[in-house]
Amino acid sequence: MGKFVITKRVNGEFQFNLKAGNGQTILASEGYTTKAACENGIESVRKNSQEDGRYERKESSNGKYYFNLKATNGQIIGSSEMYESVASRENGIESVKKNAPDGVVEDQTA
Repeated sequence: MGKFVITKRVNGEFQFNLKAGNGQTILASEGYTTKAACENGIESVRKNSQEDGRYERKESSNGKYYFNLKATNGQIIGSSEMYESVASRENGIESVKKNAPDGVVEDQTA
């Protein structure tokens, strides 16, 4: 089962990573000024992860592939790692769809 891990950045911002059952990070958030905002981001990922249209599939300037998950307002709520192929990127999207809805939250800032 997947999990959302909340951590604190050096600059004091909160962030979360969605990790698959094997511990691999499949989605990373932006920085949030408060833990409450970070928790809202997690809820947004849970809600939006099931809609394929919320995934923005991209190719980086170095030829690697990644995706952004966007909220209904178009704001990016999470970004993937870089993938070597389109197929790997699609597997990453499927992993987010599978792990996000029931992912438990592990708060490592407490």
